[in-house]
Amino acid sequence: MGDIILSPVLILLACAVYGVVHSWLASMQAKDLAGNWLGASVMERYYRVAYNIFAVLSFLPVLALPVWLPDQLLYRIPMPWIWLTLGIQGLAALTLSIGLLQTGPMDFAGLRQLFGPADNRPAELVTGGLYRYVRHPLYTAGIVILWFSPVMSVNLAALFAGLSAYLVIGAIFEERKLARQYGQVYLDYRRTTPMLIPGILIPGISIPGSQGKKNKV
Repeated sequence: MGDIILSPVLILLACAVYGVVHSWLASMQAKDLAGNWLGASVMERYYRVAYNIFAVLSFLPVLALPVWLPDQLLYRIPMPWIWLTLGIQGLAALTLSIGLLQTGPMDFAGLRQLFGPADNRPAELVTGGLYRYVRHPLYTAGIVILWFSPVMSVNLAALFAGLSAYLVIGAIFEERKLARQYGQVYLDYRRTTPMLIPGILIPGISIPGSQGKKNKV
């Protein structure tokens, strides 16, 4: 019984450490520091792809914990209802793919920056398509994929809770960067578009330094 209690605690702790490290690495402070050390041109070309590689490799131990640690099954959705959950996960995966296509999968992976010509033009703020309904459709789709798993155990529930918290908190801090980058344009978009749940508009959480200044888009 003690092991079953300890397992989710360790998994949540691992998710918290992962979230703190990667949220900081994605911050403007980390990028500015990398630019000072490496030079702006080197940072712009290599930072995104290096970040993604590190994010994937460092996430593997977090994914391994639910397998290594003692666990207990909570439920397994039976047939034919399992097809419903798998269908919802499939729609969420399709939504995630469409969202990536809207914002540019090559940019997201860092390959455009790595292999393409230098482009110092500011990225355009995407507010159409899926982004008309929520500000972070990729995070929404990710949370749906997690919680509609047809199998749930104590360890998986802890992992999904930790990752969901990471996505929500990460979205909040990502908005600080977006407000700094786009200024009033983004603040106006945030006031009229839900964060994660379509149709549910919650006032944006005020984060110090998130007001920014007006930028041309």
